[in-house]
Amino acid sequence: MKTITSRDNAQYKDLLKLAGSSQARRKSGRTLLDGVHLCQSYLQLRGMPEQCIVSESALQNPEVADIVGQLESQRAHVLGLPDALYHAVSQVEHGVGVMFLIETPERAVTQPLSVSAVLLDNLQDPGNVGSILRSAAAAGITQVYCSAGTAFCWSPKVLRAAMGAHFVLDIFENVDLAALVSGAKVATLATSGYATQRLYDVDLRQPVAWLFGHEGQGVADDLLSMATHQVVIPHLGQIESLNVAACAAVCFFEQLRQGQA
Repeated sequence: MKTITSRDNAQYKDLLKLAGSSQARRKSGRTLLDGVHLCQSYLQLRGMPEQCIVSESALQNPEVADIVGQLESQRAHVLGLPDALYHAVSQVEHGVGVMFLIETPERAVTQPLSVSAVLLDNLQDPGNVGSILRSAAAAGITQVYCSAGTAFCWSPKVLRAAMGAHFVLDIFENVDLAALVSGAKVATLATSGYATQRLYDVDLRQPVAWLFGHEGQGVADDLLSMATHQVVIPHLGQIESLNVAACAAVCFFEQLRQGQA
C-alpha cells in the first residue's frame, strides 16, 4: 500500500479535482465511487478498479479490510491517506473511509433501439437520475440514453442515488434523442400530465422505450410529438404531478407486472 501524507502531492491534487469538479471527471474519463456498498458492487459486477483510496482509520473496519485484502491479493493499487486528507476528498458525510477510482465507460450508439430502454431528456437533478437508474435496473431494463442536458451519470451524487445500478446498465450519454426515437424499432412512451391515455391502458408486454423529461418542463415538444404514445399516471388529490423518479418507477413496474401476468 502506498501512502500519501502531503496535500501538495500531485496525485492527491488530482483526486481533489475529480471529487469536486464534473468538468474534471468528464475530461479525464474517471470518477470516484465512495463507500463500502459501491466498492463491493463494483468488485462483484465489474472487477478491479484503477485504484482504491482508503483512510487510515478505515483499515480497522472489517468490510474495508476485506476489500483492501481482495485488492492487494490481486496486486491492485491501494492508496492510504491520513483521515484529514481523505475527508477533504470524500463528499460523503460520516462515510466509512474507502473509495475506488475507476474509468467511466464511454459508449456510442451504433444500433437502433430494439429492447426496452430509458431515455432521459434534460433531467438535471442528480438524485432523480440516480433513482431512475436504480429503478430501471431493478425492473430488468438494461439500456439508458441521456441527452446532453441530463446530469452526468457518473457524478458522485448520481452514483450514490443509484446504489450500484450503474454496474448492470449500459449507459449512453450526450445522445441525440430525436434521432434515436425516429429510428427505434420499439414503441416510445412519453409521460405527460396533459395526456389522455392512461399508463394502465397501454399494452406493455412488448419492449418499449420510456421517455422522461425535465423536472419542471417535461419532455421537449419535438420529442413528445415523435412518441408512439403519450401517457399519464392517474392520481388523486390536489398534487399536480408525481416526481419524475416516482413516475419512472411506476412505469417500469407496470411494464414488469404486465410481462409477468
